[in-house]
Amino acid sequence: MTRVRDARVADAAALAAIHVRSWQVAYAGIFPAEFLSGLDVGRRERWRRARLQNPPPRTCTLVVEVDDGPIGFADLGPALGLGGAGEVYAIYLDPDHWGRGHGRELMAAAVDRLVRLGCGEAVLWVIEENLRARRFYEAAGWADDGARRIEEIGGVQVNELRYRRPLRVRSRPTLSGSIGEPDPRRRRSPRRR
Repeated sequence: MTRVRDARVADAAALAAIHVRSWQVAYAGIFPAEFLSGLDVGRRERWRRARLQNPPPRTCTLVVEVDDGPIGFADLGPALGLGGAGEVYAIYLDPDHWGRGHGRELMAAAVDRLVRLGCGEAVLWVIEENLRARRFYEAAGWADDGARRIEEIGGVQVNELRYRRPLRVRSRPTLSGSIGEPDPRRRRSPRRR
């Protein structure tokens, strides 16, 4: 059975391993093999643990898991400089689980969480040469909005494209500013006939 939930600090090691393995497979041919083979799971785990213990305001990490544990994650929160837009900062799935619908389920949950935050639209950045990811995003309703940036990663300059999609806002952001917590101002009244 597959389910999506909020990440816990105890997930740090699994998420670090997923992150490194997905980079090594997805970015083969984009980044040098020496760079990819040198990615450090321990270093990534320490970073992930610190972020889960003390997340930046209004951000969250979602985990998609199967019976034997996490197989992917998505980091999301507000898009800097874009008003009320949200951003999917990262979404990674263990390559052994690609093509089985788990990524679609995780992306749908990420978009739903941004909607619950009150975001009217969302953005994400993707490496131009990552055609598999671009097809995945486009199938999920995202489109290249024309914005570009150049990043240096592993000694290689890569072009990144910004993808955007509109969201359907169902409610106002929460009082606490934390993604996904119910808004205590909104109470449903029983229907009267």
